[in-house]
Amino acid sequence: MVDILLSHAYHLPFDPKQMRKMQPYRPLGTLYAAAALREAGFSVALFDTMLRDPQEFAKFFAEKSPRVLALYEDDFNFLSKMCLTRMRDVAWQLAEVAKAKNVPVIVHGSDASDHPELFLEHGADYVLRGEAEQSLVELCQTLMSGAELGQIDGLVQRERSGALRAGARPLAANAEWSSLPAPPRDLTDFEPYREAWQKAHGQLSVNLVASRGCPFRCNWCAKPISGNKFHLRAAEDVAEEMLQLKLEAKAEHFWFSDDVFALDRHWVKKFAIEVKRRDISIPFKIQSRADLLTDETVEALQSAGCAEVWMGVESGSQKILDAMDKGLRLSDVREASERLHRAGISACFFLQLGYPGEAWEELQETIELVRQARPDDIGVSLSYPLPGTVFYDRVRAQLGTKHNWAHSDDLCIMFHGAYTSEFYRVVRDALHAEVDFWGRDRANPEESAARVKALWQEVDVLEPVSRNPSALPLVEASASEAICQTRFVPVQQLTAVAEV
Repeated sequence: MVDILLSHAYHLPFDPKQMRKMQPYRPLGTLYAAAALREAGFSVALFDTMLRDPQEFAKFFAEKSPRVLALYEDDFNFLSKMCLTRMRDVAWQLAEVAKAKNVPVIVHGSDASDHPELFLEHGADYVLRGEAEQSLVELCQTLMSGAELGQIDGLVQRERSGALRAGARPLAANAEWSSLPAPPRDLTDFEPYREAWQKAHGQLSVNLVASRGCPFRCNWCAKPISGNKFHLRAAEDVAEEMLQLKLEAKAEHFWFSDDVFALDRHWVKKFAIEVKRRDISIPFKIQSRADLLTDETVEALQSAGCAEVWMGVESGSQKILDAMDKGLRLSDVREASERLHRAGISACFFLQLGYPGEAWEELQETIELVRQARPDDIGVSLSYPLPGTVFYDRVRAQLGTKHNWAHSDDLCIMFHGAYTSEFYRVVRDALHAEVDFWGRDRANPEESAARVKALWQEVDVLEPVSRNPSALPLVEASASEAICQTRFVPVQQLTAVAEV
């Protein structure tokens, strides 16, 4: 018997796009919750649905006989943040198992934070919103002791009358997150991960984080967990975790799941020193912003072993970036790409198609930016409105019955975009094919070149017949810039890191 059984709802085989990529990672957010519970004296077990079939959960549940089930989503997994409907199905399925045994169910995650009533209607007894590790501990202590439930930050439950009752604060905050123990490695069975990675990529990649949250305020980015807060772990703690994962899990590559790595240049320099001091010598990839990648930072990243940087470029149109409140200049993107390439680090772009106001001219600018900057890889998605964002408020009146994608490859425009979803998918395919042709897809160059040409010809044919006459207009740049000026929280207010 264990006190708390932890699980989450993302199951890789239910996501066709991610199955093709085959890059499974352990649920860090769930494991941080486990670390907090263990530190408070609870015994815990984990049913990791990333690779394990949810149909096996009932048997596992019976074996562990938990007193509480906590479905605690991985807040560091961008796929969890997408609030996919397939994940809802899994969460409700797992909750049913516990409800059949009269075991209380706690749910936490982006989707549950946005729609607590929906999860309370499908098996959850309690929903925890925000940075909920300490609220989870407090709630479990109350449930295990049988004491009366008091005011817990971020807690939502249904009263006997049927009305929803929230805690003293709507969102829990955990200012001590960076002081939590590292995610417990013994709760992860690394062998299924190793088998999947070795088969698909020839090496095991393991994830970890150096920070949580992001202080930038792009108006399409949903932040139901941390809001605009930013937490940064000590550089030596991060480097030590890398060393332990190298020794214990036999990691051969690392993926930093931070929303924005390298926010503090002094921290990056210290991190590089700590990594070299431990002689870790394992390549890693990160997500960052182009305007953070100065010569000094890129040099430190190279020294630490960084092999790949994914930048949130979004668009090749400055007008669209301004409308997004991105606070980014296209010149930053070009310069960062050049710096990374000179340092031997792969420069990769996240691109977003279909933002309101993006017409054919702006789309062509994005295509041209990709061709000029020559990123080593790209990820292409469509603008996806999620609750709590300025973008969602702008398009909310146009949303029909479908408010969420089923999986990450759903790629449908759910508002009045400039073009049809089919057109955007063809543009995505053409961009991917061209970037692959430059770099990875050189075995049959003539065949690859013909495919790229055919896809762009299809784009050319579809463009005039795929336009939407009722598309949302572009937000004026002047208004967007005014918003942007008031929306960035200075880093100095969020974290204090001493200079090296």
